[in-house]
Amino acid sequence: MKRLDRYILSSYLSPMMLTFFVMTFVVMLQLLWLYIDDLVGKGLGLTVIAEFLFWGIVTYVPLLVLPLSTLLSSLMTMGTLGENNELLAMKAAGMSIQRVMRPLMGLVLLVTIAAFFVANSLAPYAHLQIRTLMYDIRQKRMEIKIPAGIFYNGIDDYSLRIERQDERTQRMYDMIIYDHTDKRGNVSVTRADSGYMKLTSNKTHVIVKLFSGYAYEESQQQSGDSVFPFQKRYFSEQEVLIPLQNYEFKRSEDNDRFKNQAEIKSLRELGMISDSLALTQHNLTNTYTSDFRYKASLARTHELDTTKTFRERYIYTINSDSLFALLPTQRKITAVNSAINRVTQALSQNEVYITNYEQADYPKRRANVEWHRKFTLSIACLIFFFIGAPLGAIIRKGGLGMPAVVSSFFFVIYWVVDISGKKLAQDGVWEPAMGIWLSSFVLLPMGIFLTYKATTDSALFNTDRYIDGLKKIIKIFNKKRRQS
Repeated sequence: MKRLDRYILSSYLSPMMLTFFVMTFVVMLQLLWLYIDDLVGKGLGLTVIAEFLFWGIVTYVPLLVLPLSTLLSSLMTMGTLGENNELLAMKAAGMSIQRVMRPLMGLVLLVTIAAFFVANSLAPYAHLQIRTLMYDIRQKRMEIKIPAGIFYNGIDDYSLRIERQDERTQRMYDMIIYDHTDKRGNVSVTRADSGYMKLTSNKTHVIVKLFSGYAYEESQQQSGDSVFPFQKRYFSEQEVLIPLQNYEFKRSEDNDRFKNQAEIKSLRELGMISDSLALTQHNLTNTYTSDFRYKASLARTHELDTTKTFRERYIYTINSDSLFALLPTQRKITAVNSAINRVTQALSQNEVYITNYEQADYPKRRANVEWHRKFTLSIACLIFFFIGAPLGAIIRKGGLGMPAVVSSFFFVIYWVVDISGKKLAQDGVWEPAMGIWLSSFVLLPMGIFLTYKATTDSALFNTDRYIDGLKKIIKIFNKKRRQS
């Protein structure tokens, strides 16, 4: 490797690492913003939150971090070389822009390959882990907050009701507690004028402190010949310790509930799912057409040409009007009723066929969408390089100012087109390949155009050039107006 190539690579690696960590930090903030309600107020440890953020960032690496880092770092590198006149010196030495970009092309090609392996191997595992972890986090209950005026059944084997609560002191008034731990119905009731509730430090129990109330209980205990079916006890102050379940964070031992989702599968598994569902649809179609062909053969006289369409092949050639006119009235009524029953049965079978076909069609589309997406996410890094590198050579501005603005513009275009194409592909409006590759087809001509402009030293962003052109147009317009 030549010294110049090492210098260009070292100039690229620094902004690449910087933008990678900046984008990782942005993704972490986004995850915290999206899931703040699920993470805060549940007493989760720092290790659980850190694990959640780590797997969340991994899922965004091939989708957001690597493509945008490649675009921004390539634009910064070539812009800095142009701003410092180093790119001009290389061109003066007889080096073309393609020669300058050649070591970067090799590095970005390695990044593209790495992005593919991340999208195919690591990202599916990260999706499985983060969804399982999110399920476990959402199973962990938050702080108890009892709404006023209605019964709260969020605590197992207990039903609570309060009339109102002081927001400043958190004191609750007119409290009713039904204890169903004996599984005998409403046989134990406590009613208090006011009280407080708080969780223990380990969140395994809730302490209810009650003031001025009565405890009612139906008892089945016997004392000699006496039976005490009902007890009423007054208290001025009382504490009730209620055990809690499912308030501690527990990790799921089985995460199979998410393994059927397309994002969890690798390229090979997605291909197997697509082939299996396509075979299911093929068998459904064959069964339906065979049954229809058998029933139609009972009424037609001969087979039509098999080269014709499905509809043309089963047009009956019998003159039904002539045969129907020869029947007596009762036979006509029977024939009409039989025909109505056959049509109703055929429509019902057709609806069942369509329902079964669509049930296999949607997961097949999802599998095909994710299959193509694993390629487009990695190839996006390569396309963004051929947009950022020549664009940096044209605008000749380094740093994070102008490159960040230009990178955001192109990435927003890519993101909008990619999301739109994915939605159209998942809904069945477009074929999966067409919808998922749409963003690449839109950005690739931009990369080719910018590379051509950088090769020919085009002043694409020279404002003076556009201002001079606008002045010439205004001058010609004024001249024609004076002549008229």
